[in-house]
Formats: sequence, structure tokens, C-alpha cells
Amino acid sequence: MAVDRRLSHHVGRELSRWLSAGGPGRGAPVGWLEESLPVKTFEELFAELQAKAAAGTPGSGTVAALDKGVHFIGKKVVEEAAESWMAAEHEGPERTAEEISQLLYQVQVLMLASGLELKDVYRHL
Repeated sequence: MAVDRRLSHHVGRELSRWLSAGGPGRGAPVGWLEESLPVKTFEELFAELQAKAAAGTPGSGTVAALDKGVHFIGKKVVEEAAESWMAAEHEGPERTAEEISQLLYQVQVLMLASGLELKDVYRHL
């Protein structure tokens, strides 16, 4: 809930700045608001997923995937890897970035299902 409030506050503040600049076509570049939104790091995502897994958050797609096991999650990793490749070949950078973000999410879910921590993977980089 605290994250949602921080994000709402940030978006509201940035939207006010954007509107005061005149919105699109009046001094504020198209995409300006999206570029100013906070980002989530790889480590922050992993911590968030760990918390969801530990809490067994009802309705969580992460918890549902973990309940289905490594085989299910592994297929999702392969699917997202293929979609990342196809996006890079045919759909451009924005779509490629979106697909890679989904791949990274699925890889982290697989890490959780396998009992791995970030340090377990980092030591092999």
C-alpha cells in the first residue's frame, strides 16, 4: 500500500508539471510523463516476489505460478525468451524491452521455485 501511495503522489506531481508545461505539443514532449515514472530494479523486483511468495498473497500470479512448479515456470521462461527474440527481430526496441522485462520476471520466479537467491546467480556472472 505504501508503494501505491508513493507512486500516486509521484504521478500526481509529475502530471501537474506536465500540464503546467502545456501537455503534448505545447512544450512537454510526448512520453515525458512515462519517462519520469520511477523504475523497479532487478533486486527490488526479486524482493517483491520473495515477499509475495512468503506471504502466499491471494490472487498473486507469482504465487499461482510457484504452486504450479518448476516445469510450468520453465515453459514460461522459454515462451518469454522466444517472444523477446521475435520482438527484437520484428517489433522494435519498445516491444523488445517489454518482452525482456517479462522474461526477467519469469526467470526470477524460476529462481524462487528453485530455492535460489540473487547471490547464487550473481557469483556466476
